[in-house]
Amino acid sequence: MSGEAWTWVGVAVAVLFAVVGVYLVLSAREPGRHVAAQRPSRDSFRGVDDAPPPRKRVAVVVNPTKFDDLDAVRATLARVCEAQDWAPPELHETTVHDVGFGQTREALASGVDLVCALGGDGTVRAVAQEMVGSGVPLGLLPGGTGNLLARNLEMPVDDLERAMVVALTGRNRHVDAAWLTLDPEDLELEEGAGEGSSAGAQRHAFFVMAGMGLDAAIMDSTSEQLKSRIGWGAYVPAGLRHMLTERFKVTLTVDGGPPATQRARMVVIGNCGKITGGIDLLPDAEPDDGMLDVIVLAPRGVAAWASVAARVITRSDRTNANLARHKCQTATVQVDEPQRVQVDGDIIGEASRLSVEVQPRVLVVRTENGRPAGA
Repeated sequence: MSGEAWTWVGVAVAVLFAVVGVYLVLSAREPGRHVAAQRPSRDSFRGVDDAPPPRKRVAVVVNPTKFDDLDAVRATLARVCEAQDWAPPELHETTVHDVGFGQTREALASGVDLVCALGGDGTVRAVAQEMVGSGVPLGLLPGGTGNLLARNLEMPVDDLERAMVVALTGRNRHVDAAWLTLDPEDLELEEGAGEGSSAGAQRHAFFVMAGMGLDAAIMDSTSEQLKSRIGWGAYVPAGLRHMLTERFKVTLTVDGGPPATQRARMVVIGNCGKITGGIDLLPDAEPDDGMLDVIVLAPRGVAAWASVAARVITRSDRTNANLARHKCQTATVQVDEPQRVQVDGDIIGEASRLSVEVQPRVLVVRTENGRPAGA
């Protein structure tokens, strides 16, 4: 083929490609053809008269005896909820016969997104116990003398408004629950102990500490009126009265190991470490490590008590005859004569034997610096 013929072939091919290109461009401009579908806006699915999605709901289980002006408390909580675009808070008041167990179950059954405890450590314990395993977050609002769980989780304990903001907007932290079971034999329950609880009168959850002996006796002999007037210092006179009372024989078994028997003044089992007054009694305790920390205190006189105090202040983890430390998941405590028993500051009665076990990371708590599940 001559050069001129090849030139005409090239021209023909170029014209053919040009015609095809023009056709494709014109086709793309025709309605409904070759046009990429655009995602409609969310509002296009909603009718003009459709209501906006419902706001989140919070229930507050409150101990009314802790406040002189409950209406002012309600107004503060409502103001925070409105600012955070939550529905007005639903308040459930505790009673003498039910310190928060039934109220919490009622709140959970209503399908709220958050349950807050507003009262003393007893209110917090009751609410938290019923929320174990629910998956619903617990908010901690300051209303008592100790506020020990909030202090151990480094949350606001002197500002209700700020604490409510944390409850509504904070991060979730999964913490352990510890369970104490009293032996039904040789057991004298405190009047009303466990009343309203779904776990019964012999099984009690705690989230800070449980104790047998001296610490329970101190709490039992400290009046609510004195605590409301002078705070944690109210425990000091009771402590001085009881610190040199007769020791008792205790047999401790941890994680099914060999039992150890000694004379002691008290046994404390902790899920957290800090107690009233900011004292770090159990410096190695973490609320989400799946372990319990146990101490047995056995000082005989004033000098021995001074040694124990020094060890607590310096956060010493050494074990000796005056202060023995253990770490475990389960423990049993047996004493030669019935002793007072407390869980998170609530006196539940006298017993000669108890057992404890930890249930790891089963309570969701709303905190400022929470750790997400699995962290």
